[in-house]
This record gives sequence, structure tokens and C-alpha cells, in this order.
Amino acid sequence: MNVILPKTLLAERIAFLERVIPSRSSNPLLTYLGLAAEREALVLFGSNGEVDLEVRFSAQVAGEGQYLVPSQPFFQLVRSLPGETVELNLGTELLLSSGRFSTRLGLASPEGYPELLFPDPETSGSGIFTQQADLSAEELQRALVHVRYAASSEEYRAIFRGVQLEFSERGLRAVASDGYRLALFDLPRPQPFTKKVVVPARSVDEVVRVLKGAGVGEAVLALGPGTLGLAVRQGGQGVLRLAVRLMEGEFPDYERVIPKEFPLKAVLEVEPFREALKRVSVLADKQNHRVDLLFQEGRALLSAEGDYGKGQEEVPVNLEGTPMGLAYNARYLLEALAPLSGQVGQPQEGHVQLLFSGPSSPTLIRPLGEGGYRAVVVPLRV
Repeated sequence: MNVILPKTLLAERIAFLERVIPSRSSNPLLTYLGLAAEREALVLFGSNGEVDLEVRFSAQVAGEGQYLVPSQPFFQLVRSLPGETVELNLGTELLLSSGRFSTRLGLASPEGYPELLFPDPETSGSGIFTQQADLSAEELQRALVHVRYAASSEEYRAIFRGVQLEFSERGLRAVASDGYRLALFDLPRPQPFTKKVVVPARSVDEVVRVLKGAGVGEAVLALGPGTLGLAVRQGGQGVLRLAVRLMEGEFPDYERVIPKEFPLKAVLEVEPFREALKRVSVLADKQNHRVDLLFQEGRALLSAEGDYGKGQEEVPVNLEGTPMGLAYNARYLLEALAPLSGQVGQPQEGHVQLLFSGPSSPTLIRPLGEGGYRAVVVPLRV
């Protein structure tokens, strides 16, 4: 098989696979990059056992076949090639040429390489992927980014080390929680089936990375036995397809921790509040990162005290209800506010609404006005 293509194009496409393909694995074949030819297109593929990824794009291809190339030297060489064009000749070995440079790399036999299954964006319910949903790639990325921070990184948290996706006639919801905070994002696009699945948080990172690289366009999410598939068409630039293993089980009833009654409601500008919180939290106790918030008419007083001293700052606030004092882990509060940063332009945008159910009971955080994002943070016990 012979392939000729621009170096920049090849470098852009292998960038998707560099983080997926491991440098070491109990299955040595997984350390190889797959190359195949199909219908005047070059197909690159790889897997780490949890995430499978395929990148398909147009290229000048002659011949056919499927080959496994040692990924680490190939990645390093492609990035440093001297010419603008790359030529790949694949047979019993790989001859890689660009400008005045050429080298030969040994190939591995594809026999024994795991079969990678992906959804077909052109065919609904294809193969093992019997349930399929069409979404905006940009909206899906936004939903995942808004909630990913709340997933647990602790092994003992089990199911909470993932992000739950909920498909229903009301739309798609993404949810994450670590037991101390909760984040959810609703996309009001009705889905053709009802299902809840949990995607490992590390796999969500790869999904987000692929969606960011793909840019705008339509994405296909598809479900198969224990697998979530994603296909994104990059206009005329090619197709990205991903498959990730799902976690077993689903979240317990998290709706019960979302408060419904609020004796105090506060509206603040996101940026000034977030920046004040960051400054004050520098002096917070390093163990619990505690920051105290005292809400009074027209102002919110932020204060923290630790080994290096005490700091405080006031920010203006519009209040409705009974004044209240609370304490939070500053990091949790900052992470809940982060998805709202920079939303300016309209009168209500750039503002956050804090809804307090009590000094020691959960606080609901949401953008003022329309928006699918909500977060719940549990205050520290005073």
C-alpha cells in the first residue's frame, strides 16, 4: 500500500490518537498505530483497551491492506519530518519518506489485534449499536465540560468516578457527583429512546478532546452492549469515530439532594465574585479550604483564615430573603462557578444565582436566565 499526503494533515490526524495509544501495555499490540486503506481514504486507528478511536480522511492511496506501525517512533518522526509531503510505502515493513529523510520501520502482524467496532453515522442502529441519537457536537461538548469537574477521582467512590448520560423524550442530561457536589446539564433535544449509562470520567476526557478537535458539526451517539459509540463528521475533512467502555450500574437517586425551597436567594456578577473568592481562598486553611460567606442586604462578605493570616473582601449582591452566613470548601465553589465564567453580553448573562436552602444544607447554583447548567454544593458545617 502506498500513501502520499501533506505532513501537516498527517500530523493533525495522529494528534487525535497520541493520547489514546499507550506507550506500554499488557497487550503489546495496543502500543501500535493501525493504518488501513478504504475507499480513497486513509484510516488511522488505535485503542488502549478502554477507548477505541478511528480517524478517517481523504488521501492519495494506492493498494489496500491493514498494518500496525510502532506508534511512538512514528509519532515523533512525523512531527519532525523536513518535507511538506509524506510518502508511506507499506508492505513487509514501512518505508517513510519526506524531503531528504527516509527510514524503515518494522511492522507487527494485525493478527490478534482486537476488533474495533464503531457506529456508522450514515446508518441508524448499525451493528451492535442498536440505539442512536443525533446531537450537535458543540452542544454535547458543552454539556460534558460543564459537569466533568464534579466526578470523583477516588477509587472507593465506584460509580461516581463516571459521568451519567440520561437519554429520554425530554432530552439528554449529563450528571456528575462525588458526594460533596453535584453538576448537571440538560440539552432540551428529545431522544428516541430512554436509557441511563455511566461513562468513566477519563473516557469523557477523550470524548471531549475529540469533540473539540472536530469543531462544529453533527455528532452521533450510539449505545451497544457495555459500549458508548461516537461518530463526528468533520465536513469534508473526514470522520472521527470513538467507542468507550461503560461502567456497570447507574447513579442512586440524586434528585433528592437538589433543594426545592430557598429562604435566601442571591444574584451576583460571576467574574467579580469568582475573583474575590480566589483571592480570599489563598489564605484559607490548607486542609478544608474553608471560606466563610456572610450575605447581608446589598453585600456579600467573603473571609478566610489560615496559617498565613486572614483576608476578606466584599462584593455587591442582590438579595431576596433572610440574611445568612455559610462556609464552603472554596475549591468546590470555584469549580461550580467556572463553567459560568465569561458569559457576558446580555443583561442577565454574566450573573449567577445562588439559592440557599439553609446554612448547612445544599446550595443550588445556576446561571441567571436560560441555561441548562445547575450545580449543587454542600456547605461545610460551621
